[in-house]
Amino acid sequence: MFIKICGITSMEDAEHAVEQGATALGFVFWPASPRYIAPDQAAAIVARVTSSVATVGVFVNESVPGIRRAVEQSGISTVQLHGDEPISYATELTQPLLRALDVNDALTTQWPLETTILLDAADRDRRGGTGNRVDWPKARSVARARRMVLAGGLSPENVEAAVDEVGPWGVDVSSGVEAAPGVKDPARVTAFLERARLAFERRGR
Repeated sequence: MFIKICGITSMEDAEHAVEQGATALGFVFWPASPRYIAPDQAAAIVARVTSSVATVGVFVNESVPGIRRAVEQSGISTVQLHGDEPISYATELTQPLLRALDVNDALTTQWPLETTILLDAADRDRRGGTGNRVDWPKARSVARARRMVLAGGLSPENVEAAVDEVGPWGVDVSSGVEAAPGVKDPARVTAFLERARLAFERRGR
């Protein structure tokens, strides 16, 4: 069961998410994002997170050496590529990879099967956290073909329906559980995690 709370910027939000059952936390290392956190600031949070929880660094068009430096500085366990990175990154990086794609690109992608696809709404300016939903019927086709994490417009109100309809390997939420960009709403985080977990348990995950 992979349930990720993304856009973490504070220890309090990270601890609450983990206490409530998040299995992954996302840290946005793209300076243009309103949810940006510097790798050295994220390191203090990552160091307090149990090793059973994936810590994911989100990068947008960062070089391979830049990603490696950020991984070393922050201690994250997983890399998420959310820009226009080429397939060569799959062999140049040693960490587990999440590759963000829109649903149309995901249906024809040549990224290796060991790379987990993260389906998000296409937005070349904001690169995620838009609150826009992907096409769930098309997303279901991706989920049937490979390991896929569903993002894009998820919230406590619709996550159960999303898991039921799409059948993803995991789910990822950011703006859908926020009080403001980069600031989580504890009640919405709790509700999202409870409902996502229920939906996955119904599917035997």
